[in-house]
Amino acid sequence: MNFAFFLELLLLFCMLLGLLGLIVPVFPGLTVIWVLVLLYGIVAGFEGAGVWLFAGISILTIVGSLVDNLLMGGNALQKGASWLSLAAASVAGLLGSIFLTPIGGIALALLGLFLAEYARRKDQEEAWAVTKAMAIGWGWAFVARFGIGFVMIALWAVWAWA
Repeated sequence: MNFAFFLELLLLFCMLLGLLGLIVPVFPGLTVIWVLVLLYGIVAGFEGAGVWLFAGISILTIVGSLVDNLLMGGNALQKGASWLSLAAASVAGLLGSIFLTPIGGIALALLGLFLAEYARRKDQEEAWAVTKAMAIGWGWAFVARFGIGFVMIALWAVWAWA
């Protein structure tokens, strides 16, 4: 087994770990995949289609980050969440992720959103509707990020093995 093939297999394995890491909301799986593709480009060179494939992968990384925020917060905003409530949810989620597991961060973010919306609206059903919308947005954001990550790896595979 030559070094180039071993490196490609190692990078593929690490990229797949990055893809699976997207299950954990605070894990920057798309960024991990992008850094590994950049590493491949530095080692193998950016000749030919490599430049264009790397550019496409870079754009997908940016889109993946934006779509994540748009789907999570956008869904809650459509149900009437306030920006202040989303900020409270973000702070609660960050603190939960630091002091608890990432799953605890998700739970605290949703709890923070519910409590902020309940305090604002004084209506449990409306606060729950906003919280549910954010949870659904998280689900769709995961699906979108996972799909984007899969395409990023596929583009890299074309670059590496075509």
